[in-house]
Amino acid sequence: MERWAFSLVLCLSVAGFMASSHAGQSNGSFSFQDNFDIMWAQDHFKTSPDGQVWYLDLDKETGCGFQTRQRYRFGWFSMKLKLVGGDSAGVVTAYYMCSDTGPERDELDFEFLGNRTGQPYTIQTNVYKKGVGGREMRHILWFDPTEDFHTYAILWNNHQILFFVDRVPIRVYKNTDKPNDFFPNEKPMYMFSSIWNADDWATRGGLEKTDWKNAPFVSSYKDFNADGCQWVDPYPDCVSTTTQNWWDQYDAWVLSDDQKKDFAWVERNLVIYDYCKDNERYPKLPDECSISPWD
Repeated sequence: MERWAFSLVLCLSVAGFMASSHAGQSNGSFSFQDNFDIMWAQDHFKTSPDGQVWYLDLDKETGCGFQTRQRYRFGWFSMKLKLVGGDSAGVVTAYYMCSDTGPERDELDFEFLGNRTGQPYTIQTNVYKKGVGGREMRHILWFDPTEDFHTYAILWNNHQILFFVDRVPIRVYKNTDKPNDFFPNEKPMYMFSSIWNADDWATRGGLEKTDWKNAPFVSSYKDFNADGCQWVDPYPDCVSTTTQNWWDQYDAWVLSDDQKKDFAWVERNLVIYDYCKDNERYPKLPDECSISPWD
């Protein structure tokens, strides 16, 4: 099936899900100015006149990035992104959660891998626990992410981590009731976003290099929402940003029936790489690969 033909099929599948899902309940989007700091290259950052849209650009000199001032432990975290259009080979726009920059970090990643003009973007997701990643999945999309804003979100609680695109679950990462080394649930995390050059690996394994004649490459962001448990120092505790805590109730611990239908569709049509099916890379599959996402 052609990539653009996915749209009609998915719209039919998602209709019930959009009406009934708990995903995306919130108390409104947060102010960028009040919740984020620019991490580097302030001169590569711009904002719309009303401050509601942020723009990061990449040129041959540097990229740019921002992060939340607050850390969170569990919750729903979403942002609307519009990705670099045209020839974006070698360019990576990242949207992720991370505990710190040290070697023992926990991390939940969305990475959007650019491509030559006319070729689809690839979404790579990854999960780190105590500095160990290697849990990549890659998907293609059912729309062009450069034409308009789309919502990318992470639902994180002690039972599962869900990666969403426009409320459609594209990846399910489960915990167990036993101590393990694969599910990040102990460290609070900041939310980050950045744009950077990764033409040594990002497009066709590094075969397609960034064409700097097209610089600056610009990614756009708006409508950040964090509905979760905000970490409070110096106490090892957190305070909910809402009173409902819907993101840590039973309905958020498992996939709903509608989510299962959409997730099954994604698995059949959009997955192009899954580390749990890479027996050459992992002759002995990691422990988490034996956990069913459906339970």
